[in-house]
Amino acid sequence: MDLLSQSAGDTTDEQARITEIPAPPFAESVRAAYLKQLLAAAGLAVHIDSTGNVIGERAGVSGSADAGVVLVTAHLDTVFPAGTNVTVRREGARLLAPGISDNGTGLATLLALARAMRDARIATRETILLAADVGEEGEGNLRGVRALVEEYRSRLRAVIALDGAATDYVATAALPSRRFDVIVTGPGGHSWSDFGVPNPIHALGRAIAKFADTQVPTDPRTTFNVGRIEGGTSVNAIPERASMSVDLRSESEAELARLEGVLRADVQTAVGDEMAAARARGMAAIPLTVEINLVGSRPGGELPGNSPLLAALDDADRALGNTSRHERVSTDANIPLSLGIPAISIGCGGTAGGAHTTEEWYDPTGRAMGLQRVLLTVVGAAGLAP
Repeated sequence: MDLLSQSAGDTTDEQARITEIPAPPFAESVRAAYLKQLLAAAGLAVHIDSTGNVIGERAGVSGSADAGVVLVTAHLDTVFPAGTNVTVRREGARLLAPGISDNGTGLATLLALARAMRDARIATRETILLAADVGEEGEGNLRGVRALVEEYRSRLRAVIALDGAATDYVATAALPSRRFDVIVTGPGGHSWSDFGVPNPIHALGRAIAKFADTQVPTDPRTTFNVGRIEGGTSVNAIPERASMSVDLRSESEAELARLEGVLRADVQTAVGDEMAAARARGMAAIPLTVEINLVGSRPGGELPGNSPLLAALDDADRALGNTSRHERVSTDANIPLSLGIPAISIGCGGTAGGAHTTEEWYDPTGRAMGLQRVLLTVVGAAGLAP
């Protein structure tokens, strides 16, 4: 435990170095190569699988090929596109950069965990896999953890996702979500000579205005968001194509399905209204076409209150004088929880804010306790060898 306290500053420095290696969606390979090198230097047997996950193994004492596995993940990717400035700047104790906390914190903790177990010569009954995985954010659709669970499912005893800062919560329930790309295409034309033909951007505007008025319950909590709009080539050109990306979340799968139905109906109504407007202007009704594509689906699930994994986290909290509230969030833990595999997601200490913005920040004050909490939970789940 003292090792983690003494190395907390080094862990923060490593976090800054990791953050400055861009890892936009579907382009995590450079950061993956860096993590592979450092995990190997920490004494792990490391490889990168066909999905792009970096997997470091600490064999359990049995040494058998079918030994139980405790999987610890931290996602490599960020939400920020290629070209985003990820240079870390310091303002007092704070570090500021896109992705500095989500998930620079988790990745740095993964390395600190590997080094601490090596230096303290910790042996566990179960095999521990430390995985820096791809595709946790956005359209990544949890592809990294899906591949890991598929590969090790028969041996998985528990999954622990390290995601962000804080030590005052544990995610024991998975928040279901669905993501859609809505694409509208039409004839296009000149803004003057072809005025009145149906406009895909106008159609999407009508759809957004209509869907934004949708009433959703607070219990079960349900949310929606139009996070991206694209289309058009010029201010004086009627676009041939426009698209939007929509995120739906709910604590209830039934409510999520209802909200999807509302979205689909509102889009069709909006396209019909845009076509009607074109006819009213005397234009030949060249039809708009619509595609609504499901691009991401995160299943729900919940950890039983009597789970040994939760007991390991509770034991760690008691040892450190910490208290954790239980939360429902969307993380790598969604996939194992949906399959009945014990899983939690926890922060790694310190505080953070501005997630998913270019002003994201991380303050490492209190990091040591977060690192200790992670170590105790992992060793508790894997079982300390005699």
